[in-house]
Amino acid sequence: MKVDSPDLLEYERGLTHAGYRHIVGLDEVGRGALAGPIAAAAVALPRDLSLAADLWSRVQDSKTLLPARRVVLSAGILQHATCDVAMIDAATIDAIGLAAANRMVMELALRKLSNRIQPDCLLIDAMTIDDGLPQFGIIGGDARSLSIAAASIVAKVHRDAWMVELSTDWPHYGWDRNKGYGVSAHLAALATLGPCVYHRASFRPVAECAAIHGA
Repeated sequence: MKVDSPDLLEYERGLTHAGYRHIVGLDEVGRGALAGPIAAAAVALPRDLSLAADLWSRVQDSKTLLPARRVVLSAGILQHATCDVAMIDAATIDAIGLAAANRMVMELALRKLSNRIQPDCLLIDAMTIDDGLPQFGIIGGDARSLSIAAASIVAKVHRDAWMVELSTDWPHYGWDRNKGYGVSAHLAALATLGPCVYHRASFRPVAECAAIHGA
């Protein structure tokens, strides 16, 4: 990796010097939403970041970026890195619990990526997964690792697009704007209409509305 980015490449640089060749960043999004899936991306950066230096210099935690900028960066990451995305739906989240679903969705993304490369080390935002590979759970990893930041952007853009698509069939919940999170307009629609099949029945605001509406 030949581009200096001291804030975000510290982990990747150290692991590369230690001999790891396929370092994969993992992050998930959608954990706190009341509706829709959780999504995770697995991203392996190219070995020479100078080939798209402007792209990598603009990658940061997805939560700090405007939506339009995220879309542009995600397209660039998908073009220049090796990436895969996985999602787990609301019914599965309800069935196995959020913590297990978070790990499962990242394991699924990693498994898909492993069909194309052989990861030998993982960088994960704030947690570890059930995998035999060396791995580092980094608190605030999407702001401290370029690989994780890239994964956060790809996962966020993928899930947001999915929620916009769902909103065409379920327009009253405003998912094209709130992406399934519990903002006031979404909560008001839940109170009026009750939940639908894409809501997470195990989440308290959804369960309370379901009880009122007999769902």
